[in-house]
Amino acid sequence: MPLEWITTSQQAPEKSGACLTEQRLYLWPHKSLTAKGFVAFMTITALALSLPLVAVLGTGVLWGLLPFMLLSLGGVWYGIRRNQRDMSLHEVLVLAEDRIALTRHNPHRAAQHWEANPYWVELRLHPKEGPVENYITLRGSDREVELGAFLSPEERLDLHADLQDRLNRMRRP
Repeated sequence: MPLEWITTSQQAPEKSGACLTEQRLYLWPHKSLTAKGFVAFMTITALALSLPLVAVLGTGVLWGLLPFMLLSLGGVWYGIRRNQRDMSLHEVLVLAEDRIALTRHNPHRAAQHWEANPYWVELRLHPKEGPVENYITLRGSDREVELGAFLSPEERLDLHADLQDRLNRMRRP
């Protein structure tokens, strides 16, 4: 699942000896093309596009076809890289004793931020009535925000159960 929980603890500033715990959830869309996969795909594509050029080696036709082959290879390269940049969105959820904060980092816009008191936050799962199946929202501070809309329905179900459990444990004295 494209998510990761990181828990950090630090000493409280006052001399109470209390330990403040903060949990961070990092969410990102699933990316099926790794860096090695990109290199392999581009190599295979270049070889496949250059295969017809073997028949015209040593002729003037080669120089007429070569720019089109390079242009199509460049178009594939640009298209895949552009898609990877567009998919660079991710969300960071900070869960602490005194606050819950969600920051969504969009690829071509400013980051969106939401913060509330975790005691009053309501975690909702909308099985069918959201824009996606098993839509998750957080409601607090007079606002409702979505969480992990780019995850699969099963991943959202698991995330909802995990986050609900963490919120319940935090609210207990």
